Amino acid sequence: MRIVTDRLTLRRPADSDLDAVYAIHHDPRACHHNPSDLLDRRADAEHLLRRWDEHWQRHGFGYWTVMRHDPAGPIGFCGLKIVRFRGREVLNLFYRLDPAAWGAGYATEAATAVVAWAGDHLPDWPVLARVRPANLASQRVAQRAGLTRDPAQDEPGEDGPDWMFTLRWDRHP
Repeated sequence: MRIVTDRLTLRRPADSDLDAVYAIHHDPRACHHNPSDLLDRRADAEHLLRRWDEHWQRHGFGYWTVMRHDPAGPIGFCGLKIVRFRGREVLNLFYRLDPAAWGAGYATEAATAVVAWAGDHLPDWPVLARVRPANLASQRVAQRAGLTRDPAQDEPGEDGPDWMFTLRWDRHP
């Protein structure tokens, strides 16, 4: 399964993405706002990639590898994962790109495409993005992808307060 935008192709992660998973999740800049996501060892990246694949196998969707149309290789990851939040299953929107790709609008383009995919394929599922208050760029991505700041859903997170951005929150899957 692929999602194609003007500049990007999003595809199911493959074993060949292991180097990119490790490089991006090992970069302190990419995990600055979520330091618990920082990976120390390549084995941790293998485990993460395996968990992503298990979600795909179980649900038929998950996190996609984000690639520019040119042959530069993966620039990051963006997608949806089913999580339990406040007693209900929701789609957690995730996006993390290589810092070298920041500032070009790729995260917004990928997240917008993923949210549109969810609207087409899982229209009754609420979408949730957890964002740190200081991560202004991530807040803008969530909002441009169609989510709205929802302070009533805020909660303490693993790395500090989670500000919640939601879409279709009044619906239940």
